[in-house]
Amino acid sequence: MTMEEEYIKLIFGLKLKQLRNKKNLSLFGLSKLTGLSKSYLNEIEKGKKYPKTDKIVLLADKLEIPYDSLVSLKLDKNLAPVGELLQSNVLKELPLELFGIKKGDLIDIIANAPTKVNAFISTIIEIAKHYDFGKESFYLAALRSYQEANNNYFPELEEAVLGFAEAYQIDLSKSVTAQELEEILIEEYGYTINNEELQKHTALDNLRSVFVPNSKTLHIAHRVDDAQRTFIYAKEIAYNYLKLTNRLYTFTWISFENFDQVLHNFYASYFAGALIIPKQLLKMYIDKFFAGSTINTHILAAARAQFNASPETLYQRLSNILPFDYQMENLFFLRFGTQKGSNWYNITKELHLTHVHSPHGNETNEKYCRKWVSIRVLQEIEQQNLEHHVDVQLSHYPNEGLTYLVLSSATKDPFKANEYRSVSLGLLVNDSLKKQVKFLNDPNLKTYNVGVTCERCALTDCELRQRPPKILMAKEKNEKTAEVVQQLLQSSKK
Repeated sequence: MTMEEEYIKLIFGLKLKQLRNKKNLSLFGLSKLTGLSKSYLNEIEKGKKYPKTDKIVLLADKLEIPYDSLVSLKLDKNLAPVGELLQSNVLKELPLELFGIKKGDLIDIIANAPTKVNAFISTIIEIAKHYDFGKESFYLAALRSYQEANNNYFPELEEAVLGFAEAYQIDLSKSVTAQELEEILIEEYGYTINNEELQKHTALDNLRSVFVPNSKTLHIAHRVDDAQRTFIYAKEIAYNYLKLTNRLYTFTWISFENFDQVLHNFYASYFAGALIIPKQLLKMYIDKFFAGSTINTHILAAARAQFNASPETLYQRLSNILPFDYQMENLFFLRFGTQKGSNWYNITKELHLTHVHSPHGNETNEKYCRKWVSIRVLQEIEQQNLEHHVDVQLSHYPNEGLTYLVLSSATKDPFKANEYRSVSLGLLVNDSLKKQVKFLNDPNLKTYNVGVTCERCALTDCELRQRPPKILMAKEKNEKTAEVVQQLLQSSKK
């Protein structure tokens, strides 16, 4: 059954149920009134069955509504948002099975409580408008939920990389090179590599690559370094080897047409990361880094150099391996961006495993805590005019009683003049982490009491505060008001 057929059935069922409720009829009552069985009417209202013409005529007559009005797909204002959702591309494009949801289950939920679902949808729409939450944001949020549900580890993709390496004789005991991947793209998949065309178009300055499928030409930006080129080649190989046809043709992406493109972009990126940074080789660096009694960031720099990978690729790969192989499931990944000379720092990418950790990028126009290592490395790379800067800290949240070990790397943005980015990986400090990470007591590892944003922070002695805690103050005032009102109410009972 197509989604269009399901939609028609569900709309009819929603309208029938709404009309029955307006008449103050139970299903049993409508059954007696029409002579149709209660179970049959229930199936209609749930969108599982669509009655034949003679049954619709009967229902219209008994409910005192014109036939054309009953079969019309037009909904009144109370159910219109539900209809818009059901008729939109969202349910057609989202692979609900990834989340263990059958479309029939979703239809049952809507049919059983249309008014409540309508209110929920309206709320989501209002929130989306308030936060300028577009289609791409919705798709990316769904993808993050999928990653989080799987602890960002996908065995089938790990196995696919091993299968590819065996088939093409790639030695995963050492880092893969751009040259050997380029050879596979040309010889096996018929690609042509063009390193000149993109620089002729100033409008494409922010792109690293463009793939033209008709000619199988991969255009590479002239500013791409060897690590970025290796990742682009590995990603193109993933699209071909995994047979992902519904794909994006630019890197970075401009827009997504549907969720499959978002998902396939993630699959190709995951495959590329796993190919460039083989798991067993990375684990040697992880073990060495964690085993030291003193913190040694040079090991992270050595890993990056070994794999010829960007800091983001390395940190993303760590977010795959640490939850699965080291049981460090409470982690977050963040990417920040800022402009030279600016005091604004924005979260441009995030992932949270197990639960939503602080910080997270949902505060609009608020100043993120300046004690985060994610921001400090951005400030220091600009001040010291560095190419790459790494730092580590323990971030303690006094209000939550939680502490995170946070690794952060900052680099200049190679495609945006006077811009910088940092990537960070945060690991919850718990008993499991304490057993595996030996340098937690290193005196050189500094601990900072941190907040989320200045507007929400209770720290009174913060020398880096950018704004007063107005949101926290408003909350405390409301709580005090409620407390006094409660006291007055209690006193009136005496």
